[in-house]
Amino acid sequence: MTLGARGFVEVVKSDKSSSSESLALRTSSAVDQPSIVKGVYSFSEPLQHHAPASLLGNKGAALAEMIGMGIPVPPGFTITTDVCTSYFLHNGVILPDYKRQIESALYILEDKVNLSLGDRFKPLLLSVRSGAAVSMPGMMDTILNLGLNDQTVLGLGNKTNDMKFAYDCYRRFIQMYGNVVLKIEAHHFESVLLNYQQESEVVQGNMTSTGTLEIIVDEYKKIVKKLTGIEFPQDPKQQLWTAISAVFDSSTNHRAVTYRKLNGILPDIGTAVNVQAMVFGNMGGASGTGVVFTRNPSDGKKELYGEYLIDAQGEDIVSGSRTPHQIHSSTSDTSLQSIMPKVYEELHKIVYMLESHYKDMQDVEFTIEQSKLWILQTRHGKRTAKAGIKIVVDLVKEGLISKEEAVKSIAPSSLQNLLHSTVHPGVAVQPVCKGLPASPGAVSGTIVMSREKALQLSQERDVILVRDETNPDDIDAMYASVGVVTARGGMTSHAAVVARGIGKPCITGVSSISLDGQTMTVSTQDGSIVLNEGDTITMSGTTGEIFIDKVPVVSSELTEEFTEFMSWVNRYKRMMVFANADTPGDAITAMRFGGEGIGLCRTEHMFFKPQRLSAIRRMILSCTPDDRRRALEALLPYQREDFKELFRIMGGKPMTIRLLDPPLHEFLPSSDKEIVEFAHAMSLEVDVVKARTKELQEHNPMLGHRGCRIGVTFPEIYEMQMRAIFEAALSTYTEHLSVVNIDIMIPFAISAREIEIIKNNIDAMYTKFFSSNKGAVCYRVGTMIELPRAALLSDELAGVAEFFSFGTNDLTQAVLGISRDDSGTFLKNYVQCGVLPYDPFVTIDKNGVGQLMRDAIQNARRKNSDLTIGVCGEHGGDPASISFFETLGLDYISCSPFRIPIAALAAAQSALQELKV
Repeated sequence: MTLGARGFVEVVKSDKSSSSESLALRTSSAVDQPSIVKGVYSFSEPLQHHAPASLLGNKGAALAEMIGMGIPVPPGFTITTDVCTSYFLHNGVILPDYKRQIESALYILEDKVNLSLGDRFKPLLLSVRSGAAVSMPGMMDTILNLGLNDQTVLGLGNKTNDMKFAYDCYRRFIQMYGNVVLKIEAHHFESVLLNYQQESEVVQGNMTSTGTLEIIVDEYKKIVKKLTGIEFPQDPKQQLWTAISAVFDSSTNHRAVTYRKLNGILPDIGTAVNVQAMVFGNMGGASGTGVVFTRNPSDGKKELYGEYLIDAQGEDIVSGSRTPHQIHSSTSDTSLQSIMPKVYEELHKIVYMLESHYKDMQDVEFTIEQSKLWILQTRHGKRTAKAGIKIVVDLVKEGLISKEEAVKSIAPSSLQNLLHSTVHPGVAVQPVCKGLPASPGAVSGTIVMSREKALQLSQERDVILVRDETNPDDIDAMYASVGVVTARGGMTSHAAVVARGIGKPCITGVSSISLDGQTMTVSTQDGSIVLNEGDTITMSGTTGEIFIDKVPVVSSELTEEFTEFMSWVNRYKRMMVFANADTPGDAITAMRFGGEGIGLCRTEHMFFKPQRLSAIRRMILSCTPDDRRRALEALLPYQREDFKELFRIMGGKPMTIRLLDPPLHEFLPSSDKEIVEFAHAMSLEVDVVKARTKELQEHNPMLGHRGCRIGVTFPEIYEMQMRAIFEAALSTYTEHLSVVNIDIMIPFAISAREIEIIKNNIDAMYTKFFSSNKGAVCYRVGTMIELPRAALLSDELAGVAEFFSFGTNDLTQAVLGISRDDSGTFLKNYVQCGVLPYDPFVTIDKNGVGQLMRDAIQNARRKNSDLTIGVCGEHGGDPASISFFETLGLDYISCSPFRIPIAALAAAQSALQELKV
């Protein structure tokens, strides 16, 4: 399903967040004025300014750049993104002036290659390929061999003296044009191939009989007539106009829209179209096609990494329908290095010239036409997070980029895929089969064999998508799955490239399995093992192994390159990065990932173990302060030991401890069965427990008796917590001679008086425990800003509080009047309709919550210039939010332990951006 011309226009008109070179703005002159801007550029045509990807598309800009470098690129021209936007603004029509520009560029191309589109004796064949401003591999459409018809196919055969080759090109063109332009599903054409005994030879371009290919071409044309009601178009000019339109339209297809949404790409970028003279990799044993990376995209090693096919066109290697050969191998006699050493040497020279020029790993597509090398495309190569870190560290060492450039070049979100798990080395179970290790990581999940099933079941459980091969339409299913397995394809097939880009484990080319779409089963070739859709497997994209059932996995170790890279990150960031950590395990993980302290320790999370839960329930059910204190005495040892362990792990690093925050009823049993069990265990009357539980119930507990309101009304609760904290701190100092640095956070405050009351109690507790050990602990008392009143009165609060920490989760709920727990039914629609630009619980609402924060910070610091201010909501781990927090001048951000590297990198990039480095 596509947006179509009208839908694209609405996107362009409604999007207000584009850059200054937004297509909507750039093309307004084309709509409002009679003159048409230049919309077509030949690859070799000099531009007045450096060719921007926003105009020529990523692919077109690279082709023009390579021409200027003297690299062998098939000649052609680029139809700019301006023309694409004009096409949609004029309801799917290419304006006459743009058509004239295209025809003029075509004439120049024909003259250059001494061939003509539609000529019966010297036919020019074209490739028509998309090229968005931001690379979107495989998301949009391509048409090859355009210009063939019943007459030109004979001319091509006579010109090349190879009629078999000519008809192979013709059948490829009909299938591709039929699928892309006429919207005929590919399986209609593929079924024809399956009806012939020489199926495998047809696919490989090695048909022994030209007559068979002619029959297939005839069958294809009948399919077109049957399913569309028209004859296959014989006019090459008509083919060209419809192909260009189809490529424009593909920028709004389902997979392109999904890819842009998932990768945060602006919706109005459109696409350029590149029209090139065809070069042929399917002209026999001295021809071929391939894809090569200048570094290994899985681990980042500097080596030629790629695959190629002899006697094939580009779609053969991308589709995964044939098993390719390696580009470089010192041992394989089928590698390109062995088969075509001169071509290999030329390719080696060119790709590293491109890497040096673009200062990044390159992903290069090439075709060999009868021993002549042609470069079809270069772009920055997709890579795993692990490879990405190693590559930028090596590029710095090689002098190609600076450390600042290295830090700015890594997407913070990619780091979440860095610490891939692996199958535990002690696992004795043997893998059931093995394929190519296309993207690292080990996961367990339920087998699903279709896009629809993946999207459906992923809502309930982890799923692994198992297919013969994936295609661009599977993009959302691949995102929804924890891993991908394909029976066919190589290390650069669609599944491999996409999985690496999104950080999912992937295994390709598992040739020892067969998939049955009727019975929805996966079986080994000998039939000894049959798995059904819904069965559980474990896959290791690191080794290519697949295991039956769930097997143990372990986290990977941090690499030396990661450690070095993060040292650069820490050098450039300004804000400190703390962890939200409540347990010793959390704290250890946080320190391992470079956390500089704990920014939020939620003490209530220490209460939910069975023995502790019973004690706090008894405390809550107590009716007098003395009864509560007796119950709290049972909790004291647990809290004290927890804090001792945390202080030991932190080793003097700062730690913010939030006193009890949630409503008390959350700790009480809810069902009748639980109430009875609890009453019996505590030797209490069931009716007493029920009555007290009912008494504590609130209609809106998140805005009720919680946070510091508990501390004011039941001061003995906070007294117990402070006693546990101070006793643990004193013990830590005595045993380890380590000074404890703690910030005591008072939650849910709305007035300076609340803070004052509780702070006085804390100071009294400190005097009691540290009268003779004043240097054992350094502490401050501050508050969590999570209510609008607190933000509005921040100057008053700053008069008594020594630090602020914005609890952006609750603050977002309060400011927007949206419950995070209940918003799932409508929030997605609000984002889609443009009411909100994004989910405000993921990325901070800059215009609402953000403005309130800005005002609060300015007012507070006017009152107290020494006030430390940070964020401890989940927004503290969101790169887009962190960029905004940098502009606010926050001192620190706090996030979950596993997001610390992401937050640190985002903070460093934001700091560099603010400094304009």
